[in-house]
Amino acid sequence: MRMGANFENEDRGLGVDAELGEALKNFRSNVHAWGEAEYGRARQVKTVHELSWRVAAGWALGCVLAAGSVTGALYERHHQRELQKIAAAERAARQQKLEAEQRASKEDEDLLAKVDSDVSREVPSAMEPLAQLMSENEAQ
Repeated sequence: MRMGANFENEDRGLGVDAELGEALKNFRSNVHAWGEAEYGRARQVKTVHELSWRVAAGWALGCVLAAGSVTGALYERHHQRELQKIAAAERAARQQKLEAEQRASKEDEDLLAKVDSDVSREVPSAMEPLAQLMSENEAQ
């Protein structure tokens, strides 16, 4: 009540509008009445047990979501690496196959050239003695 007396004295001393003063007094009395009603009212106290399972469930759900996100990201990264390894192995196999085909082609060409040189003659066999005489005459 002391504060109310100070407030009334200040209102008169400052010459504040009577209507505003009345509104503030009503507001003050309503606030005090509400406060007394709240203090007098029976309260429902939530036990720690009721709140703790909700908090624990919230944390558990958050942890599950975080772990799921991390696990999914790690699996995706692992999967990408495996795909890269498979692609690299396929490229290496294709390159080896291409090199083997090129080597086989070169060996075939070399073999054909050797066979061709072995089989072919510059001069028919009937004219071979004459060809030898010609080469001896050129050498002298």
